[in-house]
Amino acid sequence: MKLISFDALRTLGIPNQTYIKPELMFVKLDTIVDADGVLFPQYWQLNPLIYGLKARIFPNQATYLIGHNKIEMTRCFKTVAPANVPFTLIEANSTVNAERIWEQMHLPFVAKIPKSSMGQGVYLIETQQQWRQYLQVAPVIYAQEYLEIDRDLRVIWVGDRVVYGYWRLQAEGGFYNNIARGGTIEDAVVPIEARRLVRRLARSLEINYGGFDIAMVGSHPYVFEFNRLFGNQGVANKKSKINEALLGYLDKEWGDSDPGRPRTPPLSVAS
Repeated sequence: MKLISFDALRTLGIPNQTYIKPELMFVKLDTIVDADGVLFPQYWQLNPLIYGLKARIFPNQATYLIGHNKIEMTRCFKTVAPANVPFTLIEANSTVNAERIWEQMHLPFVAKIPKSSMGQGVYLIETQQQWRQYLQVAPVIYAQEYLEIDRDLRVIWVGDRVVYGYWRLQAEGGFYNNIARGGTIEDAVVPIEARRLVRRLARSLEINYGGFDIAMVGSHPYVFEFNRLFGNQGVANKKSKINEALLGYLDKEWGDSDPGRPRTPPLSVAS
């Protein structure tokens, strides 16, 4: 298999790949068309690659679209596993909606900025003043039930299976479990309930790559979100295992030389 990578760090150690800087895509069309597939393009590249070059991409389109922001993924999660999503209200940021949500949510609760990562844009709301401050910066209101936990799970899904998982322990200052915000890692057994939930979500929604954040309340798992480009801090010593799973999946999906659908290169390539 000949592969194109648009993310050199994430595809480190994967054989038979050619790295192309994303901004050079349009001067490397021949190379892309000649490849069996494209790894980790940026979001803006999806339409040119899928519809213009008829290229196969990994992660797949569902992974990109659903993982684009917390609103998209939460709505999808509530569709296929409503009992495993914390109570969440999503509304346009208006005075009427803000007042109604404030009355409905039990204190404390969590408010989020839809497009954020590494714990950024996540607020613990304990007072009305904090709520007003959040409303000043939120393009859309995203309010979610607060779960009383001191750790959560990051479960890594690659291709069609769970590859690895670990616990993220709460930071010393409390609330945040993210490694980027001071959380720490504990390499321990991932509960079977969490693995089953991730498997159900990924397969139902056709997600083929991501780090799922799962909270355990007793034996009941709740999903917060998944990260298409999850951090490397917790998986640094598992990179070879992730690459092995990725290559096995691609070999199964793309192993033949024929992509399985018509390829119509643009005129600039064909001429």
